[in-house]
Amino acid sequence: MKQLRLIFIIGFCTILGSYATAQESEAYFTREEMPDMLKFLPPPPDTLSEAFSHDIMRYFWGKEMRKNSERAAIAIRDADCTTDNMCKEFSVPFGITISKETTPEIYKLLAKSLRTADFIGTYPKKHYMRMRPYARFHEPSLATWDDEALSHNGSYPSGHTLRGWTAALILMEINPANADTLLARGFMFSESRVIVGAHWQSDVDAGRLAASAAVAKMHTSPEFLEQMEKAKKEFAVLTKQSDKKKGKTK
Repeated sequence: MKQLRLIFIIGFCTILGSYATAQESEAYFTREEMPDMLKFLPPPPDTLSEAFSHDIMRYFWGKEMRKNSERAAIAIRDADCTTDNMCKEFSVPFGITISKETTPEIYKLLAKSLRTADFIGTYPKKHYMRMRPYARFHEPSLATWDDEALSHNGSYPSGHTLRGWTAALILMEINPANADTLLARGFMFSESRVIVGAHWQSDVDAGRLAASAAVAKMHTSPEFLEQMEKAKKEFAVLTKQSDKKKGKTK
Protein backbone atom coordinates (compact mmCIF):
# COMPACT_ATOMS: atom_id res chain seq x y z
CA MET A 1 0.00 0.00 0.00
CA LYS A 2 2.85 2.39 0.90
CA GLN A 3 4.57 1.57 -2.37
CA LEU A 4 1.41 2.35 -4.35
CA ARG A 5 1.03 5.66 -2.49
CA LEU A 6 4.67 6.54 -3.21
CA ILE A 7 4.23 5.70 -6.90
CA PHE A 8 1.11 7.89 -7.02
CA ILE A 9 2.89 10.84 -5.39
CA ILE A 10 5.89 10.56 -7.71
CA GLY A 11 3.59 10.31 -10.72
CA PHE A 12 1.53 13.29 -9.59
CA CYS A 13 4.63 15.43 -9.04
CA THR A 14 5.92 14.45 -12.47
CA ILE A 15 2.65 15.57 -14.07
CA LEU A 16 2.79 18.91 -12.21
CA GLY A 17 6.38 19.42 -13.26
CA SER A 18 5.53 18.64 -16.89
CA TYR A 19 2.61 21.07 -16.77
CA ALA A 20 4.80 23.87 -15.39
CA THR A 21 7.45 23.16 -18.04
CA ALA A 22 4.79 23.18 -20.76
CA GLN A 23 3.51 26.56 -19.53
CA GLU A 24 6.98 28.05 -19.59
CA SER A 25 7.69 26.59 -23.05
CA GLU A 26 4.73 28.65 -24.25
CA ALA A 27 6.44 31.84 -23.04
CA TYR A 28 9.50 33.83 -24.07
CA PHE A 29 10.87 33.82 -20.51
CA THR A 30 10.34 31.85 -17.31
CA ARG A 31 8.92 33.40 -14.14
CA GLU A 32 12.42 33.66 -12.70
CA GLU A 33 13.73 35.48 -15.77
CA MET A 34 11.06 38.19 -15.70
CA PRO A 35 11.58 41.47 -13.78
CA ASP A 36 10.74 41.17 -10.07
CA MET A 37 7.82 43.46 -9.25
CA LEU A 38 8.53 43.13 -5.55
CA LYS A 39 11.76 45.02 -6.19
CA PHE A 40 10.65 47.75 -8.57
CA LEU A 41 7.06 48.57 -7.55
CA PRO A 42 5.77 49.72 -4.14
CA PRO A 43 3.29 47.53 -2.22
CA PRO A 44 -0.45 48.19 -2.53
CA PRO A 45 -1.73 51.18 -0.53
CA ASP A 46 -2.23 50.79 3.20
CA THR A 47 -5.92 50.88 4.16
CA LEU A 48 -5.33 54.05 6.22
CA SER A 49 -3.59 55.90 3.39
CA GLU A 50 -4.82 58.67 1.10
CA ALA A 51 -4.13 56.39 -1.86
CA PHE A 52 -6.57 53.81 -0.50
CA SER A 53 -9.21 56.54 -0.07
CA HIS A 54 -8.77 57.18 -3.79
CA ASP A 55 -9.20 53.44 -4.43
CA ILE A 56 -12.51 53.51 -2.57
CA MET A 57 -13.70 56.59 -4.48
CA ARG A 58 -12.87 54.86 -7.75
CA TYR A 59 -14.73 51.75 -6.64
CA PHE A 60 -17.89 53.81 -6.24
CA TRP A 61 -17.17 55.52 -9.55
CA GLY A 62 -17.12 52.05 -11.10
CA LYS A 63 -20.50 51.24 -9.58
CA GLU A 64 -21.91 54.43 -11.09
CA MET A 65 -20.55 53.45 -14.49
CA ARG A 66 -22.55 50.22 -14.30
CA LYS A 67 -25.67 52.31 -14.80
CA ASN A 68 -24.48 52.90 -18.36
CA SER A 69 -25.70 49.65 -19.91
CA GLU A 70 -23.37 49.86 -22.92
CA ARG A 71 -20.26 50.42 -20.81
CA ALA A 72 -21.35 47.75 -18.32
CA ALA A 73 -21.72 45.25 -21.17
CA ILE A 74 -18.17 45.99 -22.35
CA ALA A 75 -16.86 45.56 -18.78
CA ILE A 76 -18.56 42.17 -18.55
CA ARG A 77 -17.07 41.10 -21.90
CA ASP A 78 -13.64 42.24 -20.71
CA ALA A 79 -13.91 39.92 -17.71
CA ASP A 80 -12.97 37.16 -20.16
CA CYS A 81 -9.22 37.65 -20.68
CA THR A 82 -8.60 34.45 -22.63
CA THR A 83 -6.42 34.92 -25.70
CA ASP A 84 -9.29 34.18 -28.10
CA ASN A 85 -11.61 36.71 -26.50
CA MET A 86 -8.91 39.36 -26.39
CA CYS A 87 -8.26 38.78 -30.10
CA LYS A 88 -11.95 39.36 -30.69
CA GLU A 89 -12.09 42.53 -28.57
CA PHE A 90 -8.94 44.06 -30.06
CA SER A 91 -9.76 43.19 -33.69
CA VAL A 92 -11.85 46.35 -34.22
CA PRO A 93 -9.20 48.86 -33.08
CA PHE A 94 -6.52 46.77 -34.81
CA GLY A 95 -8.32 47.06 -38.14
CA ILE A 96 -8.51 43.38 -39.15
CA THR A 97 -9.84 40.20 -37.56
CA ILE A 98 -7.26 38.51 -35.34
CA SER A 99 -7.60 34.75 -34.95
CA LYS A 100 -5.61 31.52 -35.05
CA GLU A 101 -7.05 30.81 -38.52
CA THR A 102 -6.90 34.22 -40.23
CA THR A 103 -3.72 35.66 -38.66
CA PRO A 104 -1.66 32.70 -37.37
CA GLU A 105 1.60 34.66 -36.94
CA ILE A 106 -0.04 37.56 -35.10
CA TYR A 107 -2.03 35.14 -32.98
CA LYS A 108 1.10 33.17 -32.07
CA LEU A 109 2.94 36.35 -31.07
CA LEU A 110 0.05 37.62 -28.99
CA ALA A 111 -0.63 34.29 -27.25
CA LYS A 112 3.00 33.77 -26.28
CA SER A 113 3.40 37.41 -25.21
CA LEU A 114 0.34 37.24 -22.96
CA ARG A 115 1.61 34.04 -21.36
CA THR A 116 4.95 35.72 -20.69
CA ALA A 117 3.32 38.83 -19.25
CA ASP A 118 1.29 36.64 -16.87
CA PHE A 119 4.49 35.54 -15.17
CA ILE A 120 5.48 39.02 -14.01
CA GLY A 121 2.40 39.24 -11.79
CA THR A 122 2.67 35.80 -10.20
CA TYR A 123 4.93 36.60 -7.25
CA PRO A 124 3.33 39.90 -6.11
CA LYS A 125 -0.17 38.38 -6.24
CA LYS A 126 0.93 35.55 -3.95
CA HIS A 127 3.06 37.83 -1.75
CA TYR A 128 0.46 40.52 -1.03
CA MET A 129 -2.77 38.48 -1.40
CA ARG A 130 -4.67 41.76 -1.46
CA MET A 131 -8.41 41.51 -0.87
CA ARG A 132 -10.54 42.46 -3.85
CA PRO A 133 -13.05 45.35 -3.69
CA TYR A 134 -16.21 43.26 -3.98
CA ALA A 135 -14.96 40.97 -1.20
CA ARG A 136 -14.07 43.88 1.11
CA PHE A 137 -17.53 45.42 0.62
CA HIS A 138 -19.29 42.03 0.93
CA GLU A 139 -21.18 42.38 -2.32
CA PRO A 140 -21.07 40.65 -5.69
CA SER A 141 -19.02 41.99 -8.59
CA LEU A 142 -20.54 42.62 -11.99
CA ALA A 143 -19.00 39.34 -13.19
CA THR A 144 -20.41 37.12 -10.46
CA TRP A 145 -19.23 33.86 -12.06
CA ASP A 146 -15.64 34.85 -11.27
CA ASP A 147 -16.18 35.92 -7.65
CA GLU A 148 -15.44 32.63 -5.91
CA ALA A 149 -12.30 31.83 -7.89
CA LEU A 150 -10.90 35.36 -7.70
CA SER A 151 -11.43 35.53 -3.94
CA HIS A 152 -8.53 33.06 -3.60
CA ASN A 153 -6.29 35.07 -5.92
CA GLY A 154 -4.51 38.30 -4.93
CA SER A 155 -5.81 41.55 -6.37
CA TYR A 156 -2.46 43.36 -6.82
CA PRO A 157 -1.50 43.80 -9.61
CA SER A 158 -4.44 43.36 -11.96
CA GLY A 159 -3.80 40.34 -14.19
CA HIS A 160 -6.51 41.40 -16.65
CA THR A 161 -4.84 44.80 -16.96
CA LEU A 162 -1.50 43.11 -17.51
CA ARG A 163 -2.98 41.24 -20.44
CA GLY A 164 -4.99 44.14 -21.84
CA TRP A 165 -2.13 46.62 -21.81
CA THR A 166 0.32 44.01 -23.15
CA ALA A 167 -2.04 43.29 -26.04
CA ALA A 168 -2.38 46.99 -26.83
CA LEU A 169 1.41 47.53 -26.82
CA ILE A 170 2.12 44.43 -28.94
CA LEU A 171 -0.58 45.20 -31.51
CA MET A 172 0.34 48.88 -31.86
CA GLU A 173 3.87 47.83 -32.77
CA ILE A 174 2.46 45.71 -35.59
CA ASN A 175 0.02 48.44 -36.69
CA PRO A 176 1.42 51.81 -35.51
CA ALA A 177 -1.13 53.71 -37.61
CA ASN A 178 -3.83 52.52 -35.19
CA ALA A 179 -1.79 53.15 -32.03
CA ASP A 180 -4.27 55.64 -30.55
CA THR A 181 -7.31 53.39 -30.89
CA LEU A 182 -5.42 50.33 -29.65
CA LEU A 183 -4.13 52.14 -26.57
CA ALA A 184 -7.60 53.55 -25.92
CA ARG A 185 -9.02 50.02 -26.02
CA GLY A 186 -6.26 48.78 -23.72
CA PHE A 187 -7.03 51.59 -21.28
CA MET A 188 -10.75 50.78 -21.45
CA PHE A 189 -9.99 47.08 -20.90
CA SER A 190 -8.17 47.92 -17.67
CA GLU A 191 -10.83 50.37 -16.48
CA SER A 192 -13.37 47.59 -16.91
CA ARG A 193 -11.80 45.88 -13.90
CA VAL A 194 -12.71 48.84 -11.68
CA ILE A 195 -16.23 48.96 -13.14
CA VAL A 196 -16.71 45.23 -12.55
CA GLY A 197 -15.47 45.68 -8.97
CA ALA A 198 -12.78 43.00 -9.25
CA HIS A 199 -9.86 45.41 -8.84
CA TRP A 200 -8.86 48.60 -7.08
CA GLN A 201 -7.57 51.48 -9.18
CA SER A 202 -4.07 51.00 -7.74
CA ASP A 203 -4.17 47.35 -8.92
CA VAL A 204 -4.92 48.59 -12.43
CA ASP A 205 -2.21 51.26 -12.34
CA ALA A 206 0.34 48.67 -11.21
CA GLY A 207 -0.87 46.28 -13.93
CA ARG A 208 -0.13 48.81 -16.67
CA LEU A 209 3.38 49.44 -15.32
CA ALA A 210 4.00 45.70 -15.02
CA ALA A 211 2.81 45.15 -18.61
CA SER A 212 5.18 47.84 -19.89
CA ALA A 213 8.08 46.19 -18.04
CA ALA A 214 7.08 42.78 -19.40
CA VAL A 215 6.93 43.99 -23.00
CA ALA A 216 10.30 45.75 -22.62
CA LYS A 217 11.80 42.50 -21.33
CA MET A 218 10.34 40.55 -24.25
CA HIS A 219 12.16 42.84 -26.66
CA THR A 220 15.42 41.32 -25.39
CA SER A 221 14.33 37.89 -26.68
CA PRO A 222 15.56 36.98 -30.20
CA GLU A 223 12.62 34.58 -30.52
CA PHE A 224 10.15 37.37 -29.70
CA LEU A 225 11.79 39.77 -32.18
CA GLU A 226 11.73 37.10 -34.90
CA GLN A 227 8.05 36.39 -34.29
CA MET A 228 7.28 40.13 -34.25
CA GLU A 229 8.80 40.44 -37.74
CA LYS A 230 6.67 37.53 -38.96
CA ALA A 231 3.57 39.20 -37.50
CA LYS A 232 4.42 42.53 -39.19
CA LYS A 233 4.93 40.83 -42.56
CA GLU A 234 1.64 38.94 -42.20
CA PHE A 235 -0.15 42.19 -41.38
CA ALA A 236 1.42 43.95 -44.38
CA VAL A 237 0.32 41.18 -46.74
CA LEU A 238 -3.24 41.09 -45.38
CA THR A 239 -3.69 44.87 -45.52
CA LYS A 240 -2.38 45.00 -49.11
CA GLN A 241 -4.85 42.29 -50.09
CA SER A 242 -7.62 44.25 -48.39
CA ASP A 243 -6.64 47.45 -50.18
CA LYS A 244 -6.67 45.65 -53.54
CA LYS A 245 -10.17 44.30 -52.88
CA LYS A 246 -11.40 47.76 -51.97
CA GLY A 247 -9.87 49.14 -55.16
CA LYS A 248 -11.73 46.55 -57.26
CA THR A 249 -15.07 47.34 -55.64
CA LYS A 250 -14.58 51.05 -56.43
